[in-house]
Amino acid sequence: MDQNGKKPVIAIMRPESYVVKSRELAESFGFEVVAIPMIEIEGMKDEYFDAFAENIFSGTSDYTIFTSANGIDHTLSKIPEDKHSDFIDALNKTNVVAIGPTTRKQLEDIGIEVMGMPGVYSSEGLVEYLCPDVKGKQIDTARSAYGSMFLISGLRDCGANVLETKVYTLTLPKGALQDELINKSVNGEIDVFAFTSSMMVRSFFDRAEALGAGESIKEVLANSLIAAIGIPTANTLKEFDVEVNVTPDEYTFREILRVAKEALEN
Repeated sequence: MDQNGKKPVIAIMRPESYVVKSRELAESFGFEVVAIPMIEIEGMKDEYFDAFAENIFSGTSDYTIFTSANGIDHTLSKIPEDKHSDFIDALNKTNVVAIGPTTRKQLEDIGIEVMGMPGVYSSEGLVEYLCPDVKGKQIDTARSAYGSMFLISGLRDCGANVLETKVYTLTLPKGALQDELINKSVNGEIDVFAFTSSMMVRSFFDRAEALGAGESIKEVLANSLIAAIGIPTANTLKEFDVEVNVTPDEYTFREILRVAKEALEN
């Protein structure tokens, strides 16, 4: 709280499916929350999914990488329900790698044993973690259509054979709610902006530009606390000439809230 006993207001722009848990977590840190999605998640199935599933079922896969809880959910949604148990059993015969603790928990909650995860929760961290052991190995990954290409190119540079399937994509919601967030921002009603992906940043500025607030929103952000979940998101904000105040060492939503609260108190 500030000197007047007012809670700092944080803008959370994660997809609708994250709103309830994100709000609860942010409130537990003492924030007042404005939760309006600036990105949404939509399932998809590309031409590589069947080969991905076959690699798992047949035992061809040496390593299987999941880079988000959404990737797990949208992978399972494409496996026939009566084959879910067999698919999980097959995954447990390979080396399953999670990008971070949230993904790891999601995997373990459905009975999938996780071999490990990188020290840095990012594509770069995954490549560094796996590189010494993957030469000549088959690596399969199911993830977002907007996942960093560094994961694929980096693992291939390490000598691995990599099959990537894209199981969900991200879309940009454009409506009254998103316009409301821009208007609240311009009116000085937001103290902290929590950006958790590059696409979220682009969506935010897209709506600001559409409302003729492209320049004024930069002034607003310059006078607010800007939190970015990781280096790629921070770099995207810099492309828009926005200075990032805090980036957590661990790329999780809980940590972004913690460091934002800590920055406000100092």
